[in-house]
Amino acid sequence: MALIAFNSPCTERAFTLAAPRRTWAGRILTGAGLALLPWMGYLAGTLPPPEAAAWVALDAVEAACLLVAGTRLVNGRPGHRAAAATAAVLLLADACADVATAGPGSELVGALAMAVGAELPLAITCAALAVRPAR
Repeated sequence: MALIAFNSPCTERAFTLAAPRRTWAGRILTGAGLALLPWMGYLAGTLPPPEAAAWVALDAVEAACLLVAGTRLVNGRPGHRAAAATAAVLLLADACADVATAGPGSELVGALAMAVGAELPLAITCAALAVRPAR
């Protein structure tokens, strides 16, 4: 049975291992949006309530934008640009606010690491997707 499936004469679409760039970008954005969900729980449990409310609200809007843009890209549907542009702006603001409000020492090092390692590259990806011409 397996040989029949692999050797079928159907040649409607050529088999490729590499997914289109749109699909990979969508997976990255969707994964980042999903990764923010447990992070919001951590923030809610460790920060004082007024700070937690502000940071969780910001991260919730970021996650929603990333998930909308990512799932639209993966499914090949139009309409990802506005969500990607919004996510880029929010991620940039989040990185700046994290670094500006971090205390000295290890807290500042952690904020810089998150900004340089995650938030800014993701913001650049989102901005590139928002301005890329339609294909």
